[in-house]
Amino acid sequence: MRHAIACLAMLLATAGPGAAQDADVGRALYHQHCATCHGLEGRGEGPMAGVLLIKPVNLTELTAANGGTFPLERVVKRIDGRDPLVSHGSPMPVYGDYFESGFDVPIKTPGGQPVLTSRPAVDIVSYLLEIQRRE
Repeated sequence: MRHAIACLAMLLATAGPGAAQDADVGRALYHQHCATCHGLEGRGEGPMAGVLLIKPVNLTELTAANGGTFPLERVVKRIDGRDPLVSHGSPMPVYGDYFESGFDVPIKTPGGQPVLTSRPAVDIVSYLLEIQRRE
């Protein structure tokens, strides 16, 4: 839990005053681009989940599944297409171009290393940090 809070604090410090807005924008982007598979609550129970060969991950459990640390760099790279999933068939089906648009926004990993990504990816990560299960 402490790692998730520290990660969120780093994200907020990097993102600046608009961080709360980032999560609000991220929520809207998530509902538009991700909820079909991952569900409105992020638990992997979207309407398309039943027809996918690989069940969508429960996005609210990312921190818990990673020993208490939000896997920020891996999540960023999954969203922006640098670490594609076979189950997606491409970086992100249908939405890939949107999230891959310019890696010009820095976001810090828990180790303090900056990762450059797109603004929409930062917004969705802000939202995903917000929905992590609290212990």
